[in-house]
Amino acid sequence: MTNGIGGSTAARELETLSLWADAAPSISGAEREQRLEKARRLMRENRADALLIGAGASLRYFAGVPWGASERLVAMLLPQTGRPIVIAPRFEQGTLEADLSIDADLRLWEEDESPSALVAAALHETGATRLAVDPAMALLFVERLRAAAPSLDLVEASAIVDGCRMYKSAAELALMQQAKAMTLEVQRRAARILHPGIRASEVARFLDQAHRAIGAPGGNGFVIVQFGRASAFPHGLPGDAELREGDVVLIDTGCVIEGYHSDITRTYVFGEPSAEQRRIWALEQEAQAAAFNAARIDVPCETVDHAARAVLERAGLGPDYRLPGLPHRTGHGIGLSIHEPAYLVRGDKTPLAPGMCFSNEPMIVVPDSFGVRLEDHFYMTEAGPRWFTQPSPSIDRPFG
Repeated sequence: MTNGIGGSTAARELETLSLWADAAPSISGAEREQRLEKARRLMRENRADALLIGAGASLRYFAGVPWGASERLVAMLLPQTGRPIVIAPRFEQGTLEADLSIDADLRLWEEDESPSALVAAALHETGATRLAVDPAMALLFVERLRAAAPSLDLVEASAIVDGCRMYKSAAELALMQQAKAMTLEVQRRAARILHPGIRASEVARFLDQAHRAIGAPGGNGFVIVQFGRASAFPHGLPGDAELREGDVVLIDTGCVIEGYHSDITRTYVFGEPSAEQRRIWALEQEAQAAAFNAARIDVPCETVDHAARAVLERAGLGPDYRLPGLPHRTGHGIGLSIHEPAYLVRGDKTPLAPGMCFSNEPMIVVPDSFGVRLEDHFYMTEAGPRWFTQPSPSIDRPFG
């Protein structure tokens, strides 16, 4: 094979990979303080006396604590004034203090105690009567808090959380740029190891090893490797297919750098593309470009989705979500979560603004035959959109 597809081995590619040389700086303590102050401003605008953030991406955003949610309540309570309060199990104190990136008052609970009672007591101390609750917090914890503080007015905190996290700083953009550049390099090398008979699981394993070798400590953040007919299903089919001559290859993967995600898809053909594969690939490229060109400051997010679909409808695909055509939204926000607001989809009227980051992936599905998804990401500036990674130039030279 030529044009960057085939001709190498996994061992050879891994031998020549090294740690990323230009690592982006971590998020500073000063930036986290700015995030807390912005959250307080948005709390005032939304008439909330305090904000409760549970374990997960938002706790990492505000406090630097990279823990996932579990059955034990771990949370940050942010009052309008005074220090943030972090509620956590006492046996986690050492780990919490090592991870915590803000100055906070720790309220620790033993295994036979109620963390909801700790939250309720802290709210009573601050005089808060209206609490904005993390939209990602489990209903179980919300109901336990409601029982512990029945007079408390609980409201959903999306306007506050999304109002902070949707708009990335220069430091966040740098971490995302690193993650995406690393994944594109891993994608490029994955194409080189392809040969007839290679299994999808072998490619997925290589992607994980390559991400680790280049500097992503967790390897693949996720991975989808599909050959042939399986590529006609946006998230693939079960099984472990073997690659054959003439198959469409769709690889969608990413990594995580200090919590920030990449998510890049490349689609090409192993062998000589058919006329129909070329036609659909070219339409996908055109739709991706149209979506990018439609992204302008202050236009609604849905405008970007409209632009991509218009390309496909002019070519006789669709309309709407009908197949052959585009079965899902054109793109999603990305950052500390791989999918986060806002969304490039009909009905999302969020105005585009500087710092917003999106995937651009108007996939085309030809049912029971093949699919083509080209996915890159862009971020908004005052002057318009900017690519994190350059789109694939052609079906014959997918990596240039």
